[in-house]
Amino acid sequence: MTLARINRLDVQLANQIAAGEVVERPASVVKELLENAIDAGATQIDITVEEGGIRLLQIRDNGIGIHPDDLALALARHATSKIKKLEDLDAVASLGFRGEALASIASVSRLSLTSSQLDSGIGWCVQTEGRDMTASVSPAHHARGTTVTVRDIFFNTPARRKFLKSAPTEFSHIEEVVRRLSLANFDVGINLQHNGNKRWHFKPAPSDLDKLRRVSTLCGQSFVEDAIPVDVSLSGLQLYGWLGRPSMARSQADMQYFYVNGRVVRDKVVNHAIRTAYRDVLAPNRHPAFVLFLEIDPAAVDVNVHPTKHEVRFREQRAVHEFLARHIHRALSALHTTAYPESEATAQMTSSPYLQGTNPTVPTQQTPLTLTNGSLHSYQSYPIKQAGTPIVQENLAAYLAPLREVTPVELASTLPDMPPLGYALAQLHGVYILAQNAQGLIIVDMHAAHERLLYERLKLAWQTGRLASQPLLLAQTIAVSRAEAELVEPAQQWFKQLGLELDRMGEESLAVRAVPALLVKADLTALIRDILADVKTHGQSQRVEEAINELFGTMACHGAVRANRALSLPEMNALLRDMEVTAFSGQCNHGRPTWKQFSMTDLDKLFWRGR
Repeated sequence: MTLARINRLDVQLANQIAAGEVVERPASVVKELLENAIDAGATQIDITVEEGGIRLLQIRDNGIGIHPDDLALALARHATSKIKKLEDLDAVASLGFRGEALASIASVSRLSLTSSQLDSGIGWCVQTEGRDMTASVSPAHHARGTTVTVRDIFFNTPARRKFLKSAPTEFSHIEEVVRRLSLANFDVGINLQHNGNKRWHFKPAPSDLDKLRRVSTLCGQSFVEDAIPVDVSLSGLQLYGWLGRPSMARSQADMQYFYVNGRVVRDKVVNHAIRTAYRDVLAPNRHPAFVLFLEIDPAAVDVNVHPTKHEVRFREQRAVHEFLARHIHRALSALHTTAYPESEATAQMTSSPYLQGTNPTVPTQQTPLTLTNGSLHSYQSYPIKQAGTPIVQENLAAYLAPLREVTPVELASTLPDMPPLGYALAQLHGVYILAQNAQGLIIVDMHAAHERLLYERLKLAWQTGRLASQPLLLAQTIAVSRAEAELVEPAQQWFKQLGLELDRMGEESLAVRAVPALLVKADLTALIRDILADVKTHGQSQRVEEAINELFGTMACHGAVRANRALSLPEMNALLRDMEVTAFSGQCNHGRPTWKQFSMTDLDKLFWRGR
């Protein structure tokens, strides 16, 4: 066989190969050009699209413009003003930095770029011509800023062009790109029109109200009405934005926007952390909605991972995962704990033992306040296990306590000072509790609500003490990879806190000598392999906790009050009071709502009152 000689690719072919990674469809062009405009300091960007971007894409901005001497260079490959040396990659703060986008776009389209750095209207235009992509520069009239016009995308690469979808489909992808960048750049006005029709018109949004209006337009009014605001800073990390309530979870993951230093990303660590925070409040196959922004030292995140810059790599993955999971979980918890603020000890209780190293100590009983005849008194909640007492299956039933009795008050004299869920009026068909609060009528699914209370009580009992470990009569040997086996030795203490005792027997084998008493019948091989895979990927694992929580959920479901059980008014009021002080009481363990509020206005509308 005759070996072919090595040849240097011509400029056009090299750029078209690069375009295969950067330019997938018209929406990819819009993304790259919008990012360039934002990096140029633009406060106004106008986007014109024809036939889904297949015929025309034009993006005009009022940024700083490009120097006339740099126009031809701007269309050359690997030409950028964002970085100058290798060290600059360690702390990239701009959205673009590779210098590949314009050259790649120009190689698969008819592109012209007009720019000016002057307020006089004098500018210059550059176009590429010929197979060697020689750039020609000519004078042009242009206000301060830059306009990039892209026509006939993939006209010279028919194989790529035939994979484009219909114009409406391609425009929907462009809309999604514009939506993502509009959500991250509130200080930029953005106009989008398609085939001469104005689609979106956003003015700069400096105030919180203006930002909410933009979010409402892009994500829907229902998202804004039910969103939970988040703003927390800790150890150089800042998380802010909006979380969708569990009740508004979606069938598709189509409203999830996460930004790292203003860059929209899809990251496994981030996704896992958010799923961890939501895991107890979502129904199966449902996805949370959120618009979240993470600010982090640029040197602590690597954005040079993928040509499209959608993926990043955190230098401290475990710390970022813990920060996100803890504070999103805390925000969701606070949503449902309406009368008893979360203490620091309770906050620690929800954090990962892999990072904490020791089990936290929390009070052995809660003493929330309730209103009785116009004055505040405390009552004792369900019995809580003393910290340090091992939990075994035989004594878990003690935590499935019967409902307490709390004497109701006279409603007429206490309406202004009612607790959030009010006071019980009656039971409906042995299934629902009807209660009156200051706003109107509350309807509670008593089984679902009691199930959540018992589930949280069992988790609290476990998390405030050491998990009982049961030694195995004969050690079980598990074959793993060498990389997985090497994860075990430095994490021995953490495994013991989970009730697992593991020893490394060889380069690719582990011996399991003890397991959590609650999981003695579990598939240990699958469980430990899943744990090690999580630790390798995310720096930690919640597999044991998830398995135990699944068991607790089953026990809570069987232990909760059943339909058609008659409850007295004191018992119903006890359930309401405990719901007010229990995290995530708005949903049962399976993600179903536990109660609904109907205001007096809602009820008046049903009967046409006030018309």
